[in-house]
Amino acid sequence: MAALRLRQLQPGARIVVLDAGRIAAGASGRNSGFMIDLPHDLQSEYYAGAGDDRTMIALNRRAIGFAAEAVEHYDNDRNFFDPGGKLNGAVSAAAQDHNVAYARHLEALGERCEVLDEKAMFEVTGARHYRSGLISPGTVMLQPAGYIRGLAAGLQAEGGYAFEGSPATAIERAGPDWQVATPRRNVTAPHVILTVNRHLKSFGFEHARLMQLLLYAVMTPELGGETLARLGGQSRWGITPSDPMGTTVRRIDTGQGGNRIVVRTCATLRLDTRPQHGALARASRTMRRKFDQRFPQLAGSGMDSAWAGHLCLARNGVSVTRQLYEDLWSACVQKGLGTVRGTLTGLAAAELACGETSIITQHFQGEARPKRLPPQPFLHIGANALLRAREWRARDE
Repeated sequence: MAALRLRQLQPGARIVVLDAGRIAAGASGRNSGFMIDLPHDLQSEYYAGAGDDRTMIALNRRAIGFAAEAVEHYDNDRNFFDPGGKLNGAVSAAAQDHNVAYARHLEALGERCEVLDEKAMFEVTGARHYRSGLISPGTVMLQPAGYIRGLAAGLQAEGGYAFEGSPATAIERAGPDWQVATPRRNVTAPHVILTVNRHLKSFGFEHARLMQLLLYAVMTPELGGETLARLGGQSRWGITPSDPMGTTVRRIDTGQGGNRIVVRTCATLRLDTRPQHGALARASRTMRRKFDQRFPQLAGSGMDSAWAGHLCLARNGVSVTRQLYEDLWSACVQKGLGTVRGTLTGLAAAELACGETSIITQHFQGEARPKRLPPQPFLHIGANALLRAREWRARDE
């Protein structure tokens, strides 16, 4: 998104994107695909933000609008950017109370709300598991990998460069410019934007101030006609849990990568970037149990894939989107709102690098610095104990 905004602001500039792996193989493509406009604070009880939610809604919708224009401009597959909305699903009485409180909060903000009862939720999902659902009509449902790859292809078609398998191993001054080292070659540029999330510390910034969670997901194989008939429901939908520590479920269809169901839940705080085999196995068992809970008509079905994805956040819920050094900028820390917040941080960093001012740059320039984290091992032990407790409380959600 930073590169696309730079393309608008400086159409004649040479823009290079370095990706340590494959484009969309990281968090930008390995997520649940919810591009959410409404307050969605994962550190709250029911998503209501701690700050000015009206401002955040306006910013989120600006990000979605930019993304929609990019999809239109590059003629991307519209299946990968579906403005079909999502549901906030509730199972228990406590979750129902969360939905009611969230609906009241949205109404106070002037946002319209619509509630689905148990019967309507069954008609949408084929699952009798949910007591109710709260519709968020402004959410865009992405096929995230296809969406990101389409934008990258569009950037390259207009003369930009994207190099995969090119991790930045060092960055240092080279006269008036910056020189970025990779195992393949060095890249020299007058301006650099870091979009590396927790790896900011690898370049000497925000040490002991950023946390990294690993979130887990499983996906079914392609569901055949007989299985789909037993499943019932609509062919496309997405549910976020009314309790932020509950389970996200999506059903996608042929246009988005096959008739499949994706289940995402569980989180662990990690000191490095690699998931442990035991944690992935535990999360996979939990998600299979939750799949069977929701779809007993498909109980025991195998899963095609299981994986972990990265989420970076600060203790006080801020991003790190600012000038770090002369001609060096950061667009990092999306705190669980990757597709929207990643768009906003990318736009802000590009505009700041070009000397532009907007409501987006003003928002991020007004944020505090991330708070320091508790020392180890207290952070690792305490955070994971809290996550396990909140997961247990939301075990049916």
